[in-house]
Amino acid sequence: MNTRTAPTLNYHATHASRRALVTGATGYVGGRLITELLAAGFTVRATSRHRGSLMRFDWHGDVELVEADLSSPDDLAELFADVDVVFYLVHSMGGRGEDFEEVEKKTAGNVAEASARAGVSQMVYLSGLHPGGRRLEDLSKHMRSREQVARILLDSPTPALILRAATLIGSGSASFEIIRHLTERLPVMTAPQWINNSIEPLAIRDALHYLVNAADLGGPVNRAFDIGCGTSYAFADLLRIYASIRGLKRRISAVPLNLPMDTLSGWWISLVTPVPFSLAFPLAQSMAEDAVTEEHDIAGIIPDPPDGFIDYPTAVRLALEAEHGRGVPTSWDRSWTTPAPVKAWASQPTDPDWSGRDIYSDVRESHSDLPAERIWPVIEGLGGPNGWYSAPRLWKLRGIADRLIGGPGLGGRRDPVHLALGDRIDWWRVTELDPPHRLVLTAEMRVDGNAWLVLEVTDDGHGGSVYRQSALFEPTGLAGRAYWWAVKPFHAVIFPYMARNILGAAS
Repeated sequence: MNTRTAPTLNYHATHASRRALVTGATGYVGGRLITELLAAGFTVRATSRHRGSLMRFDWHGDVELVEADLSSPDDLAELFADVDVVFYLVHSMGGRGEDFEEVEKKTAGNVAEASARAGVSQMVYLSGLHPGGRRLEDLSKHMRSREQVARILLDSPTPALILRAATLIGSGSASFEIIRHLTERLPVMTAPQWINNSIEPLAIRDALHYLVNAADLGGPVNRAFDIGCGTSYAFADLLRIYASIRGLKRRISAVPLNLPMDTLSGWWISLVTPVPFSLAFPLAQSMAEDAVTEEHDIAGIIPDPPDGFIDYPTAVRLALEAEHGRGVPTSWDRSWTTPAPVKAWASQPTDPDWSGRDIYSDVRESHSDLPAERIWPVIEGLGGPNGWYSAPRLWKLRGIADRLIGGPGLGGRRDPVHLALGDRIDWWRVTELDPPHRLVLTAEMRVDGNAWLVLEVTDDGHGGSVYRQSALFEPTGLAGRAYWWAVKPFHAVIFPYMARNILGAAS
């Protein structure tokens, strides 16, 4: 049995007879919730569209892992069988896409129908907190989609508990990253008027308190509830409090501008923080509205945390302490992937699968007297603060260009030394990992096509090894082909030096 991350809550009761299905198990909340459910004694089934992405969690050996696509009804019958409670933690961060609302409605409908057919006794959905009394069409697209999903679940035959929360504060959360990086990087900040909007944050530990208790309510509940810490702040005050805790002096002011501020704010956040535009945009939309609880009726269903709610300053301190000790079990950058057209989890094309496909490649191969075990630490440490061992200015320019068009850019990495399946390294995602011989990175940059970087080290049978570096690109349309030929001169500079310097660094 694997050693799991310690639960954040204290448990006394056991719920071994209750079976919980967690959708969105690889997400920031889902990955942490499973640890808490296991500690409370629940039997857990976890699902993701890619089973391999679940293997990076230390609880993977203690739960039932199922690969399924919630948008495909054919995948759901077996997934929902023999389940008591379903946690619906799937959210589309579709940026400005025209159809993500329809995708979310369709997926929610599939989940509702599958739950009803399987006889699930309770669904639980973590939604967003927004001003009450608003017409659906007056909400931001991001928040409107959340509310539409909530209504679909509430109207289904299976009882649904909807928990509406605002900003979640915890180590690795996207909201905390935005607050941290805006404050750390900008001594003087002039922001849109929404920076004075009211928001009621919730510590991730308190969110997990509600979710775990929702797994065994003692009876069906079909209603939406607001959840929060009990204290509201202006968003500007969240930045000021963070600055005070970090000992930073910051000047923050708001200016009224008659401009499309959700879009501009999304760009601004994505340029200043590691959070890419595709995620920053919907978060900026939600910030443009007040997010304060208007009732606390949830206390009649789930009691408040035994030690009271964690206030925002304490939540910030806990998040900073966890990151300092690298005790971050889940993070936004390990659950976020770029939306289509980039296939973030697509495996790299290999012979003979290339047949009939246009694949451009840049392959470099070198012999080394070093064994694979000596070269691997350099490969595993690529990206982030360690760089890419060639033409750092060109990499930086490419990263800036990617950020400007909504991609992740040089967004860093979770750990400077070690990798796990699903980790993000700048604009790449780790999609195959076989130490000390093979690393496959799938590109999440904004580009017309699919790109991979494959780094392989094989033993030569004489104590040395062969290093092989392959940059592969599958273009989409004429624009994709034009992109490849436009960057080919840069590849001729970057990749030979990269191969040489990786081997040199290992020596």
